[in-house]
Amino acid sequence: MTSSSLRPSYKEAQERLLKWCQNVTRNYESVKIRNFTTDFADGLAFCAIVHHYFPNEFDFNTLNRDDKQTNFDLAFRVAEEKAQIHPLLDSDDLIHGHLDKKCVFTYLLTLHHGLKN
Repeated sequence: MTSSSLRPSYKEAQERLLKWCQNVTRNYESVKIRNFTTDFADGLAFCAIVHHYFPNEFDFNTLNRDDKQTNFDLAFRVAEEKAQIHPLLDSDDLIHGHLDKKCVFTYLLTLHHGLKN
């Protein structure tokens, strides 16, 4: 058995990461995660994931789905300050519709590793 056969495929990794995102955000009624694109488009999913690990950093219930810039900036700032996870995504690009599935996946994978440790 080779080491590559022990690693999950990209599809399996996506499925596992999606399940982690769903598990971490299950108590956030306004967040439903089914994909790595549209469900992250307003920034609330990122905020919910970060808030799950750092609940005292901000009041999630005061966030506004329409204030994407604030949501992205908040999630990325808290993840960087509290877990040293550098933002791999640019909030300006995200709010203007440049939400790349692979980029979101990569950032979430970084969050997963950084927040679980």
